[in-house]
Amino acid sequence: MTLELGSRIGDLLTDNLREIPDFPEPGVLFRDITPLLANGPAFAELIDRLADHYRGSIDAVAGLESRGFILAAPLAKALGIGMLTIRKAGKLPGPVIGVNYDLEYGSARMELRPDSVRNGDRVLILDDVLATGGTAAASAHLIRQAGGEVAGIAVLLELEGLGGRERLAGENVESALLV
Repeated sequence: MTLELGSRIGDLLTDNLREIPDFPEPGVLFRDITPLLANGPAFAELIDRLADHYRGSIDAVAGLESRGFILAAPLAKALGIGMLTIRKAGKLPGPVIGVNYDLEYGSARMELRPDSVRNGDRVLILDDVLATGGTAAASAHLIRQAGGEVAGIAVLLELEGLGGRERLAGENVESALLV
């Protein structure tokens, strides 16, 4: 399902997205959102539209390392709510809770300071891209472990065919653009 933000958000992304073939390795087509971030009016409109969509339905927004931070901070400010940081292992001062998850070739770990989540908080998990869904699934687990409620998972771009949405079955997943 795509975010119900109208066609303008898709236009913002399409107009400000750069595709880089063979990055970070041969055969991969990387979608780069930095042109959107560099376009002040387009970035402001994106945040305004996200704020309008989520206003009143969330108590905190969790940004996923690292581009999710860039999106979550201004959204949290626009909504007057807190921002949580979910980081890769070893990057947050303790105490932290963590969860390991599998990648295509190996494993990774995401961590959260549990005291950053208030019991019962409705938390939106926000990131730039949904691919396999491992990072988002691990993040949802951490939010619940800390006592929060996952209000939804929102991404700018969803890469179809990589199984991310299927891995997040049962979660409210919204993407602004399917690619």
